[in-house]
Amino acid sequence: MIYSLLILSYLLGSIPFGLVLTRYFLGIDVRTMGSGNIGTTNVLRTGNKKIAIATLLLDTLKGTIAVGLALILSKDPLIIYGCALMSLLGHIFPVWLRFKGGKGVATALGVFLALNPMLFLCIAATWLISAKVFKISSLSALIAFALSPLYAYFITNDAFRYEPMTYDPWLTPFSCIIVVLLLTTHRVNIVRLLKGVEGKIGKR
Repeated sequence: MIYSLLILSYLLGSIPFGLVLTRYFLGIDVRTMGSGNIGTTNVLRTGNKKIAIATLLLDTLKGTIAVGLALILSKDPLIIYGCALMSLLGHIFPVWLRFKGGKGVATALGVFLALNPMLFLCIAATWLISAKVFKISSLSALIAFALSPLYAYFITNDAFRYEPMTYDPWLTPFSCIIVVLLLTTHRVNIVRLLKGVEGKIGKR
């Protein structure tokens, strides 16, 4: 069952919704435009906000479903967090697209939604505030997830409410792993940010 859950999580994560939706509804290959990425930000460059929102929701949902199934079928944190990681790796390295997928932001959000809704809300709120201030999607994602280990630490140590909480020793180190992965997938964006040429949200 362990291997089946891990494989299923990878396959769920590897569904390229951005590519599927733009091809079906718009008749275009999103990889041929903008950054060439299959994620929400590049789908938004098509000018179709509905398709971009659908991509965001579906990419988020596949991470949530993968972890949700693991939570239902197993109590072993190694399996649960393994499925979380596999769904994210599936999105970033989908076998169907020669291992060239998205950058993992939406799917990582979906993973955290299932693992710890409070952490999800903290990351999402930070992204929204950063996006409002800087108007740069990649920078907003990097800021939000860079703070996720700190959020995870305080959440699991009962800093946000007074009643007893179950300590989760996996959440903070897992958040650190996610940060490393997203820094890797955003390395080109980081270079553009340092040069001051990174594109703004909604700009083609």
